[in-house]
Amino acid sequence: MAKSRKWSQGVTGHSDALDLEEGVFSGKDPDAIAESLRKSAEASDRKKGSPYQSAMSMLTFYINRAGKDLDPKQKKVLEDAKDSLRRAFGRD
Repeated sequence: MAKSRKWSQGVTGHSDALDLEEGVFSGKDPDAIAESLRKSAEASDRKKGSPYQSAMSMLTFYINRAGKDLDPKQKKVLEDAKDSLRRAFGRD
């Protein structure tokens, strides 16, 4: 694999903790994003923390790394996905 210009792209694409569904962060439905992250986190045996911690960390990492380049509408979807993820894990 050629070295990625942006290391964060490599992390989200080839995480050592989670096998992410392709395009998960580009979805438009916060509930679907949260569900995909939940499934990935619960299926992984490589994570260091709880499934909730792993899923929320990956989502937060993506939002923070995308930074100013993230479309404001997509950022809102991803922020809403945090709330959906909390609900999915019973952490309202």
